[in-house]
Amino acid sequence: MPDWPEIIERDGAAVWRTAYRLLGNRADADECFQEAFLAALEVSRREPVRDWGALLRRLAASRAVDRLRQRYRHGVNRPVADWDALPGSSPLPSQGAEDAELTESLRSALACLPPNQAEAFCLHHLEDWSYREIAGHLAISVDAVGVLLHRARKRLRELLESSSEVPRVAGRGPASRPGPAGLTEEPR
Repeated sequence: MPDWPEIIERDGAAVWRTAYRLLGNRADADECFQEAFLAALEVSRREPVRDWGALLRRLAASRAVDRLRQRYRHGVNRPVADWDALPGSSPLPSQGAEDAELTESLRSALACLPPNQAEAFCLHHLEDWSYREIAGHLAISVDAVGVLLHRARKRLRELLESSSEVPRVAGRGPASRPGPAGLTEEPR
């Protein structure tokens, strides 16, 4: 029987952050947190769990992407984030607005990706998982992870460039400015 208090103490904060980074909403992150732990309980009843933290973060990311899909399918627009809860300040007031628009565009684009691409992208770029860790948890080869990530970045780049919501810097397109989570490519 798993020691749930110990698991929650050790991995709970990372699981919640995983959901919050994707959703930008405390209530949704709380629900994904609970859903991830319930799903982990079901997994533990079927098979032994080697790495609780990895399983829980994967489940939270998956649940969060599902919520994003629901949100955009039903046209529900919630506030981008609870900015008062986050420490720090932006250098310019306009920078915060641009960041919020770009974040919302990325969330919308993530909801359009196939589930395995969205999950691999979130695990690698938001949770800093290695290709090997992702491969182990998705039960695919390391090379397949590379292909998933390449396709996800390519599709996200296309979606963000075609989106009229992507903030543009005067005289520059979205591909020439720093973007979220490594979506821009270096000039050749």
